[in-house]
Amino acid sequence: KETIVSRCAASCPTQSGSSAASLNCHLTCSSCLYPTEKHLVLLRDGRTLIGYLRSIDQFANLVFHQTVERIHVGKKFGDIPRGIFIVRGENVVLLGEIDMDKPCDTVLQQVSIEEILEEQRLQQQAKQETEKVKMQVLKDRGLSIPKADNLDEY
Repeated sequence: KETIVSRCAASCPTQSGSSAASLNCHLTCSSCLYPTEKHLVLLRDGRTLIGYLRSIDQFANLVFHQTVERIHVGKKFGDIPRGIFIVRGENVVLLGEIDMDKPCDTVLQQVSIEEILEEQRLQQQAKQETEKVKMQVLKDRGLSIPKADNLDEY
């Protein structure tokens, strides 16, 4: 199986032949990232992005190319094209490579952007109504819970 160092050795113009130079090239040369390796990133606000990872730095700041934002609602999902996407490292919860060779065994149905956005809006509306009822019940019992910042759920 090919390693990162051996793949970089063939494609990097600054490669001088040593493994250390090749690894250094991989860490500094964006041409060493293959366009066929799709990655998924989960953000702190709950969004899921899928695209080709083009750059990463020591702070986990990411640059994605041909990015789509995937929205899941129940057994349906939709992809919203986002293009080039820059993610600040502090917002990254999870980053992983997608294995395109592995067969998909999920039963999710892909729907149009308009349909998934409407489903998401209805889901958020129902969640807000549930929270409103919960807060009223707690208030009736003499309890109050301060609203938490949604970004700190993860």
